Amino acid sequence: MMTTLGARRTTRSAALAAVPVALALGLTACGGSGKDASGTNAKAAADSRTATTAASRSTSGGARPAAAASGAHRLTTKGTAAAVRQCRGDELLVTAVHRFAGQQGDHLLLTASNEGEAACWVTSYPAVKLGGDVDGATLPHSGKDVPGGGKHLTLRPGGKAYSAVNLFDYGSQNHTAQSFAIALRGADGRTGPFYSVDAKGRQPRFSWNEADVLNWNTRKPYDF
Repeated sequence: MMTTLGARRTTRSAALAAVPVALALGLTACGGSGKDASGTNAKAAADSRTATTAASRSTSGGARPAAAASGAHRLTTKGTAAAVRQCRGDELLVTAVHRFAGQQGDHLLLTASNEGEAACWVTSYPAVKLGGDVDGATLPHSGKDVPGGGKHLTLRPGGKAYSAVNLFDYGSQNHTAQSFAIALRGADGRTGPFYSVDAKGRQPRFSWNEADVLNWNTRKPYDF
């Protein structure tokens, strides 16, 4: 979920809490005994070794692993390869700081930190709903953003990605809030569960008539 600020499912308690959850991925293997009535299993073991070798050759010959076919990446470290999956909201710590309040460049700086034990990736721009209307429409992507939002940004444990919510306040008939809901987008553009985030900063409360969102990036936007 998402102290500066924390994220949590909006469908849960209204109390704000930052509870980063490290996910554990379990793999289960099943197999039979392999012994015959006389108690020997030499032939079964030999058959198993032959099948394993053939499967290994098949994979190295160009067949895509199941993880790669499902959109997972490969992270290579010291000659070893590991599948990198998409980040989940409950293993990221997301903070938001209200910057340049009431000035040109007024925005919410979003920082997503990988609190899990394995690398994962984010892509595109976060889905954001300002205020308490979780059933409202998500903010649009900024038309002035740099291209490249379709890339997958790999976050190693402790790694960070940044985005921003640009706020345009015209001084009247505006909306005011101190929190918002955020969700991650998948490679297909679909959004995951929404989590509630509280803004921090000298003036955590923010106002807007219009707003839009920037892509995730490894560098902070408006870093001046």
